[in-house]
Amino acid sequence: MQNPVLVERSAGVVTVTLNRPERKNAANAATWQALWETLVEVRRRAEDRVVVLTGAGGDFCSGADLADGAGLSGNPDDHRLRGMLFLGEVVQALHDLPQPTIAKIRGVAAGAGLSLALGCDLTVVARSARLTTIFAKRGLSLDAGASWLLPRLVGLHRAKELAFFGGMLSAEDAKRLGLVNRVVEDDQLDAVVADWAAELAAGPPLALAMTKRLLDHGSRSSLAEALDAEAFAQSVNFSTADTAEALQAFLEKRTPRFQGR
Repeated sequence: MQNPVLVERSAGVVTVTLNRPERKNAANAATWQALWETLVEVRRRAEDRVVVLTGAGGDFCSGADLADGAGLSGNPDDHRLRGMLFLGEVVQALHDLPQPTIAKIRGVAAGAGLSLALGCDLTVVARSARLTTIFAKRGLSLDAGASWLLPRLVGLHRAKELAFFGGMLSAEDAKRLGLVNRVVEDDQLDAVVADWAAELAAGPPLALAMTKRLLDHGSRSSLAEALDAEAFAQSVNFSTADTAEALQAFLEKRTPRFQGR
């Protein structure tokens, strides 16, 4: 049996590949379990500086595999709720990663697959890619965090349009709506993501983690709460060797070497 999730590490970049290309990387119970285990492991590894999430073959992920008899939990006797709660744990693990995450999207990103992509910090999309919420067309409501993500990315009314109709979006449509960061030519996707990942992997891990946390929590905070959180984070930064290294590198006119301490 092939591994449903492939993990490769190189120079601080962890590439996590959904690996069921024969099903357009539709995620079955084994996929969700392997993805959860991978995310939990990455969170604990200081040497993992950035995560790239992508799909094998020509697609990102066509969503949850509704034809899988084992359901989301892996146990066909489980109630659907148990499987959905586990899906929530996987999604939460992705959002909780302190490392920056990049979704590299080619082909189809649909349903829970689109939710996974949008749950990453950055999204880079091949021009030929197609994106859809799809849930309504399957008689389903939003899941995998889509109900939380979509209004924050595109506003409430546009989110409802995307959710109610479940139509297919081109990469350019997704960019125009504010769903994705960057649309690139298909043959440039790997290079652009590799450049972003390398730059992030060379960045200050602690400062990036705190910046990510500040931005994620900022929309739910008052200005006073945000200012307090910024003050705490910045005071931590000023106590780190990385900030001292950055200042020294500036004086010496060289590139800083961040160690995450």
